[in-house]
Amino acid sequence: MTAPRAHRRRPSPSLTRGADHDSPTGRPWAGESARTAPVTSAAPAEPVPVSAARSLRVVVPAQPSRASGVRRMVAEQLSYLRLPAEKLDNAVLATDELFANAVRHGSPDAGDMVTVSVECTDREVRVTVADHSPDLPRHRTADDADESGRGLAIVAALVDDWGVAPPDPGATGKRVWFSLEIQGAS
Repeated sequence: MTAPRAHRRRPSPSLTRGADHDSPTGRPWAGESARTAPVTSAAPAEPVPVSAARSLRVVVPAQPSRASGVRRMVAEQLSYLRLPAEKLDNAVLATDELFANAVRHGSPDAGDMVTVSVECTDREVRVTVADHSPDLPRHRTADDADESGRGLAIVAALVDDWGVAPPDPGATGKRVWFSLEIQGAS
């Protein structure tokens, strides 16, 4: 984590409502209304305990223009946890990197879809991005002049754990996931 990220208190402009019009249609957590809490600029004192596992699954077109909607959906769904701003930013940025990889490397056809899942327990947040390509992500070292090739290194630096899992039964492709511990995340 770089010093500028650690000191940022406000959410990035792309996470605010109305920044664009490509928001995926997300479903609320079980037992909650369709309205989600907006991302706030003040970091709350303590995270909210999660009494039972919660999950959200959304399928979006594999298009770069959908990335801001995915970032906003993850931020809104995690906002109820009252995570410190840095943890929330890390989850959003890591999701963005995995979504970008799925679009660029895992979705060769124009009509492909990417599935983004967010699961929360009282101990961790786990985000999974699934695409249709069986090709596994490769960690590579980017040269200073390269404009790409740093995504997995960024994810590894931001999260507590990450990995690759086989696709859901009956599906093709792969699932790339990361987890962040939230217990005692104040």
